[in-house]
Parts: sequence; structure tokens; C-alpha cells
Amino acid sequence: MPEAKRVMLLDSASLYFRAFYGVPESVTAPDGMPVNAVRGFTDMVSTLITRYRPTDFVACLDYDWRPAFRVDLVPSYKAHRVMTETADGEPDVEETPDLLAPQVPVLLEVLKAAGLCSVGAAGFEADDVIATLAHRHDQRGELVDVVSGDRDLIDLTTERVRVLYTGKGIAKIVEFTPDEVRQQYGVPAEHYADFAILRGDPSDGLPGVAGIGVKTAAIVVSEFGPIEQIVAAAESGDKAMSASVRAKVLAARDYLAVAPAVVRGRQDVPVPELDTAIPAAPADLDMLAALAEQFGIGSATGRLTTALEKLASLR
Repeated sequence: MPEAKRVMLLDSASLYFRAFYGVPESVTAPDGMPVNAVRGFTDMVSTLITRYRPTDFVACLDYDWRPAFRVDLVPSYKAHRVMTETADGEPDVEETPDLLAPQVPVLLEVLKAAGLCSVGAAGFEADDVIATLAHRHDQRGELVDVVSGDRDLIDLTTERVRVLYTGKGIAKIVEFTPDEVRQQYGVPAEHYADFAILRGDPSDGLPGVAGIGVKTAAIVVSEFGPIEQIVAAAESGDKAMSASVRAKVLAARDYLAVAPAVVRGRQDVPVPELDTAIPAAPADLDMLAALAEQFGIGSATGRLTTALEKLASLR
């Protein structure tokens, strides 16, 4: 029988930022260019492929880390991450560290030479690309592993979609299944985003509902479901909702009306059908060898080649 399809969707920026800060800047190419993020990211990919044995792989990219459609709804969305202003006083893009920016094209070239798919979509975050692809493959009855250090993606978890949370590093991945989400947060996985909306998320500039903390948010979501139903219960005077919670929800109606569209990943991103299959060996050995020599990353590309070959031998 053919092997069951298991698609690994990588939140690429989450991993290469972690690699950049986790591997010393003293790791350099022969010309002195830092390649710590390239080496660390490549090693992470090798480890993930070896440990989880996916049949397919997509490195999902941020083409817009702060999309206008989200900022228009919640102006504070990621506002604290805006590092500069343009000459007109408008917010400029988030600054990638000077030593990281030149490394991103290199690590994408490594993926290309290895034959591993990468994709982004204009006007969307990697989260949206991941949500679209996770939903697509889930609907087809295929297994999905979402790899990210961003808790927002936990709400993608289903019986077929597992979130591999890397917040504490690749060596300490937390595997979120629906049972694990409920055990850790006290809410159904499909309503994790609603839980996050209520409690707020300073890392994304989401204020939350004043006076509602983690415990209360979990109780309210477990009892009433998604934000739309929580607001409806408050507006109708549902006796199952305490007067205190009702008052807090009603006071935050404007925020709650727009927050779901900001927090929930889009599942309608125009991502084309992709060749996502992991090859039995690097797609372009000459290109990979050239990258290894130019950037002094032969050990990392060697481990990636070994991971691909080992995976092929197990099929």
C-alpha cells in the first residue's frame, strides 16, 4: 500500500529568527559573511525531517508580516514591532537584523537545491499560507504537521493536523493535538483563537478584553464557544453568563467585532497546487555543493542530504 501522505508546513521566519539568535555570529562563510542562521535553519530542517518523517514539505514565507487588512481592523496589530518611519512619518517595515537579512536568500537557495518546496503569497503572512494549506490537506484526509514558534497557529489543530510548537527550541518541541490543547489551555483546539482574543496577546499588539484573564477566558470560551456566540450571549442577557463577564464583553464589543478576522488565519489565500513531495536525494547536487563551498556550510548541507536519503530508505 502507498505510504500515507504527511505534509510538513514550516513557519520559516519563526525558525530562521530562532536559528539566527541561537547559533553564534562567529559561524561565518570563507569571506567572513555570517551564516549562523543558514546553518541553524538547515540543521533544524534536517532534524525535523529525520524525526517526523514527512512525505511532503513546504517552507511557508512571510510576504507581508503586517497586512493592511489586519491593521485596518486593529491598528495596534504588531505596532510595537514597527522599528522605523518613512520620510512622511508613516510606519516602515519591521527591521530584520542587518546580519540576518542577507542570509534569508541563501537559506532559500539551500531549500531549492535540496528540492524542498517554499511558497508565500503577496499581501499575506506565513500564518495565512499555513492555514490555507493545512485546511486544504486536512480536507483531503491527509496528515499535516505545522511547525512554528507562534501559538496563534494552535487553533489549526484537528484530528489530522498537529502543531509542533518550537517555542522552547527544536529539542523541546511540544506536539499539540486536540487533547493536548484542551489539557494545557482548557479550551477546544478550534477555539484557541477565541481564547487568545479574549485574554489578549501583547506580542501581537492585541489588547484583549479588559478584566478577562487566562482562566476566565478559558471558562467563557468552553461554555459559549466562538467570539460571535460569546457576544450574542452577552447581548441577549444569557443567564449562564455572569453579570461581570457580560459587562466586560459588552464594553469591548467594537474590538470583539473585528478581532476574529485579525487573529484567525485566512484559509482562502491564493496558493497554487504545489509539488511538495520530499525527494529521495537533493534535486540539484551541483548547486548544493556550490552553496556549501561558497558559504562554508558543507556540514549542514551534508546532514540535510543524509536526512533525505535516510527518509527515502524508510519508505
